[in-house]
Amino acid sequence: MKNWLKTSALMLFLLPLAVQSASAIAEDQAPVMPLRFLSPDLANQAVTAAVADCTKRGYKVAVAVVDRAGNLAAFLRDPLSGPHTIKVAQGKAFTAATLQAVTSQVTNRPDLRFAPGILLMIGGVPISAGGHFYGGIGVAGADPEIDEVCGMTGVNAITETLEFAD
Repeated sequence: MKNWLKTSALMLFLLPLAVQSASAIAEDQAPVMPLRFLSPDLANQAVTAAVADCTKRGYKVAVAVVDRAGNLAAFLRDPLSGPHTIKVAQGKAFTAATLQAVTSQVTNRPDLRFAPGILLMIGGVPISAGGHFYGGIGVAGADPEIDEVCGMTGVNAITETLEFAD
């Protein structure tokens, strides 16, 4: 009986400490992480702005927007762009989103050459605003540097809305 009382007293003393430690850990690290996604309307605004910019420059392109996991969120293609531009635009957007980098900054990374779905070509731009990461945009069909500029136009078209989103 005496051992039982000692054990019970020790447990009653340690229990509040354990609960306090667990709540301190919970405050430091949330059990879930909130994620933000582009609305279909914003994703479509981005591809529309990018296609319009490249069209104004005299290029026929395809543009893809993907979410943070690389899943297609919006796509627009000039009907006169080459058929290869469809997969290339998606690959550039996937690469920008999954690496969270402008693809022109990773084209010289041989370690990524065989990574599944990664396309080491200029023309992909990540989409981030207001401290949040949303995905990527990829443009194919113009000169690579123009693809990137048009992609930035697409991102810039929705940045203000994203910065004030809450």
